[in-house]
Amino acid sequence: MTAAPATPDAEPARYEDALAELERLVQAMESGQMPLDGLLDSYRRGAELLALCRGRLQAVEAQVKVLEDGQLKDWTS
Repeated sequence: MTAAPATPDAEPARYEDALAELERLVQAMESGQMPLDGLLDSYRRGAELLALCRGRLQAVEAQVKVLEDGQLKDWTS
């Protein structure tokens, strides 16, 4: 399995898209079938996607805090 070429300037529109791309990159890297240059490019792209996902999660958490009057509450089922 080979990964699609990394496009560092292309930012996924949705968190789910970024996460799916990150998961594909990890699978491709773990397969052991990628050349060294491809591994490096995939690692860089993965780091970008990870930062993007973390940033979006932090933004959502901040919005939830605002909606909950500044207090982040535990999820209850």
